[in-house]
Amino acid sequence: MPESCLFCRIVQGEIPAAIVLETDHCVAFRDIDPKAPTHVLVIPRAHVPSLEDARDPALLGELLATAADVARQEGLVERGYRTVINTGAHAGQTVFHIHAHVLGGRPLGWPPG
Repeated sequence: MPESCLFCRIVQGEIPAAIVLETDHCVAFRDIDPKAPTHVLVIPRAHVPSLEDARDPALLGELLATAADVARQEGLVERGYRTVINTGAHAGQTVFHIHAHVLGGRPLGWPPG
């Protein structure tokens, strides 16, 4: 665990977060700067900087399966939701620990904004 990684510190319980779901391999918590009525981040417990660095299909599958579980738990499935993984600074990644955004609760146009 990189000592400076915000998300690793959340996983370790060093920084509080509004946890909505935990599995053996992932943690999901509410984004502190939500872009939709429901905005949850899903992260692996293991530190992986970005999708570009992710080489474990099981970890990626768990990440996305947990994102779908969050959407069901949050009541987003019937009307729809968006799942986003930003990779790199130009794509908007600000915390370099892979994470999936689960957004919903209002119409989400395209392009995202």
